[in-house]
Amino acid sequence: MQAVVKKLMREAGHTFAEEAGIPLKDQPAALFKLLVLANLMSTRITAGIALAAARELFKAGGGTPRGMSRLTWQERVNALGRGHYVRYDESTATRLGEMAELVQDKYDGDLRRLPIEAERDRDRAADLLKEFKGIGPTGVDIFCREAQTVWPWLRPYFDPQAQKGADRLGLPTAPEKLADQVPDKDLGRFAAALVRAARDKRLAEAVTS
Repeated sequence: MQAVVKKLMREAGHTFAEEAGIPLKDQPAALFKLLVLANLMSTRITAGIALAAARELFKAGGGTPRGMSRLTWQERVNALGRGHYVRYDESTATRLGEMAELVQDKYDGDLRRLPIEAERDRDRAADLLKEFKGIGPTGVDIFCREAQTVWPWLRPYFDPQAQKGADRLGLPTAPEKLADQVPDKDLGRFAAALVRAARDKRLAEAVTS
């Protein structure tokens, strides 16, 4: 089991946030970028396209709530288009603008206030995240799975996709047992790697061979 985990971490042990160029830190800009990424990855679109779209939005200045608000709707559409996020570009551009406004209005631009509002309760945090248009159960899972890297109170967070990957690799699927496989600081990366194994049969076969 440990050999499989070590190989998986070597091959795919990085968060989706890191792949999008987001250094995961408990800081306002990093947390907002993670929220944007969770929103983009929630639709029926490939992770690669969502990651590319996120990078284009950040490059255009949308890496903070204020920056996203300052972008015009068309500028957001154009950034999404450059990332080939074309199927949902117009509705997503609207949602991202509304999301940025809510972060500013409710959290004063700082999502570090969300755990305080939620009293560090995972269910309450999920309800608060769902207040952002475009963030449903899938978006909550994406955000929390990655945010556990910097928010220890979320640990261990292994959503159904991560558990599917664990099952495919012959690993235990119970979150508590999965958490025993890696150090606490690596739980976010491990969860992301399991999601990749769930989505990529060739990766799973290479890791278990």
